Amino acid sequence: MKAHEIIAPWKGDKRFTAIAKRAAALKKDGSAVDAIIAAITAEFGPPFTPQPLRDAPQPFQVYGEIGSDIDQAALDQLTLALRLPIAVSGALMPDAHPGYALPIGGVFAAHRAIAPAMVGVDIGCRMHLTIFDEDPDTLLLRRKELLADLQAVTVFGIGGVRPRQADHEVLEDSRWGLTSQLRGLQSKATAQLGTSGSGNHFAELVIGERIAASDEDSQPLALPTRFCGLLTHSGSRGVGFAIANAYMRLAAQETARHSQTPKMYEWLDLDREAGQEYWHAMELAGAFARANHEVIHAAFARRTRLTELTVVQNHHNFAWRSGDLIIHRKGATPAGIGELSVIPGSMGSDSFIVVGQGVAASLNSASHGAGRRSSRTQARASISPRAVSDLLKARDVLVAGLSIDEAPQAYKDIERVMQLQVDAGLVQPLARMRPVAVIMAGEAGDD
Repeated sequence: MKAHEIIAPWKGDKRFTAIAKRAAALKKDGSAVDAIIAAITAEFGPPFTPQPLRDAPQPFQVYGEIGSDIDQAALDQLTLALRLPIAVSGALMPDAHPGYALPIGGVFAAHRAIAPAMVGVDIGCRMHLTIFDEDPDTLLLRRKELLADLQAVTVFGIGGVRPRQADHEVLEDSRWGLTSQLRGLQSKATAQLGTSGSGNHFAELVIGERIAASDEDSQPLALPTRFCGLLTHSGSRGVGFAIANAYMRLAAQETARHSQTPKMYEWLDLDREAGQEYWHAMELAGAFARANHEVIHAAFARRTRLTELTVVQNHHNFAWRSGDLIIHRKGATPAGIGELSVIPGSMGSDSFIVVGQGVAASLNSASHGAGRRSSRTQARASISPRAVSDLLKARDVLVAGLSIDEAPQAYKDIERVMQLQVDAGLVQPLARMRPVAVIMAGEAGDD
């Protein structure tokens, strides 16, 4: 029996070249087949036996009605993920709609493993709200001027870079030196710091009002009865995209060694070097996403001379540790007890400041927005520019960078999405905010 036939069960192991050399040496020394197998097993461990998918998904909870609130395809994506060997449990938020691998609005708990595609390509995408110490009626009177100021401090669109380089301590983070890829991405981070991207990313001026609570003293956030602010939504730009794609490829290679897994559902073991490497890169991309917002908000406040009163921020497209569990939230928001977050609607509907209630069945999660009612292609085919303009005019919203893809009509009813979460006890609304001026990438910068 030839050496390569003896070690065939180890084929696919990234150490296969070393295993082959060792087997050839043993064969040359006259070792028997059983002795060669025993020596290889002792030195390199036993060959991996491919793990099949489970016959049935692990436990999960759905918040909303399938076929009405949530597409069946989104549920199918979650249940497929929950058949993976690493799966523990999951949840589907009411804003859920199909994506790739885990659906947008999907929450997935894995045992000591992380799936880069279930985190997503826009790692650490987040909401950032600054409430200003300014009369909301004054902001409304100044909104055209303030909209121009907002356009001056950030850039939308794929590959967009600021005309003048911004600065932030994240650029000096030591984690940029951890891998050759991160070292190469540091210059991209420098160029894109303070930019906003395209697709559903936005920056908007809002006017809000506090929602009365039965016990005012227990409120976790001090808010004026009426207030105004700047709300932004964007992520880690080209940095996160590059990290995601590199580690999705690596996860596919690693998973193929030990499991029969559908494409995009592959994972990395957190006890191995590749998993630890991705974890550090993911956290750095999240820090960079946060820095983008901080740069935009600080520049806007300086330019307008508005004074910050308070900040609320939260992120999605990320993974969190909870003991041995790795909680993936792809388009879902942390909603542990007392956690503050913003759940946006659309460019023509309200957004909400909420506080999490810590529901275990939801994996302490809530929706990250209203969620798409229709795909981008469907929106373009079914919604007219005139209908969008008429709706925004009726709701008194100024928009720069209008795309039919992001029309209010392409999104679910935020009131229904919120009511489902309130009824389930996932969140408590603290305030609602209406957009009065919105910037998006527009047609030229569509994803």
